[in-house]
Amino acid sequence: MTTAVMRITQINLSNKRDVRDFLAVPFYIYRDIPQWVPPLAGDARLVLDRNRFPFYQHSEAAFFIARQNGTHLGRICVMDNRRFNDFRGENTAFFYLFETVDDASVADALFAEASQWARARRLDILMGPHGFTPMDGNGLLVNGFEHRPAFGQPYNPEYYVSLVERQGFTMNRETLSGYLSADTIFDERIHELAARVQKRRGLHVARYRTRKELRALLPHLKDLYNGSLGDAGTNVPLTDEEVDSLGEQLLWIADPRLIKVVMKGDGPVGFILAYPDISAAIQKVRGKLLPFGVIPALLEKKRTDWMNFNGAGLIEKYRGLGGTAILFSEMYKSATETGQFKHAEVVQNPEHIVHGFRSMPSTDSGACRPLIPEQIVHYFGQPRMGGRHQMGS
Repeated sequence: MTTAVMRITQINLSNKRDVRDFLAVPFYIYRDIPQWVPPLAGDARLVLDRNRFPFYQHSEAAFFIARQNGTHLGRICVMDNRRFNDFRGENTAFFYLFETVDDASVADALFAEASQWARARRLDILMGPHGFTPMDGNGLLVNGFEHRPAFGQPYNPEYYVSLVERQGFTMNRETLSGYLSADTIFDERIHELAARVQKRRGLHVARYRTRKELRALLPHLKDLYNGSLGDAGTNVPLTDEEVDSLGEQLLWIADPRLIKVVMKGDGPVGFILAYPDISAAIQKVRGKLLPFGVIPALLEKKRTDWMNFNGAGLIEKYRGLGGTAILFSEMYKSATETGQFKHAEVVQNPEHIVHGFRSMPSTDSGACRPLIPEQIVHYFGQPRMGGRHQMGS
């Protein structure tokens, strides 16, 4: 009796069966992992649609799947983000959507194909996991596997870490997700500092009540994002089409009460984005909103007592002037003013936000700082001309 050979194939995005098989892989990998939250089916399909997804207007990606004996053992995406490389002056490839059974030979084969694809395009560094848009959760979970992730944030089995490091990857940067309780007491000095900074710098915080008001904000989203986060980490300025796509995602899940924008006159200079955590509903409907999953998701949005802070940023010139205190103060207000939420996840914080939390004063009673670390995510990079699969010429 012969053992079936494992094959790695690049899927044809015009072939419905290939697309279906690629999307099915994580449901096999996570079938016995209760913490995993599936992606929204529509969003997952969109990134495989070259005609509709804005990324393909300027860049290229390939998707590989590992099959053996009718079983889908793993998958990986590799992308040539030309906007990133042009903006940064680099020749970097990114991997994403990596999933595999606990088998080093499968991971090795997937990364070999991804590296070969990148090499053929004269890309000499491989980094990731890195998504297509700022709404995608980047990195690999390395600590906190016992917690259910906030909706849209990375989750993976613990064995992924060693399989990725085996390829020669090392940590490039770290992000922290943490827990806040509605009972947490922020030192009053934070709110006082926020008020002083607003008065001194001529700033105010815009609040929203309806989705119509939020929609009016969307034209400003591009400048706000590009000015506050667009040059941080591996982010690059967004195109108009990408802003439109992200705006629609934001509007679907948003609770207007939880969106705050820091304004200087009529112009936005910072923002904080939070939304109700609907992870429990997404798990129940297995990521499928249509035809019947929308109702459980909307009900969960209204009754959940968990919220997620998934974005915060300030235009750089305001960061060292107490502007971060405004974000922290508004974060606390968002968590407490509605009366709906008792728990909050502050997810994948950028460096200046993490630094702000660590430097926050404790209360007069000696209480610890408010953020309780829960999950740590590492973003990996291979050294140029290094690793098991060299990326150089």
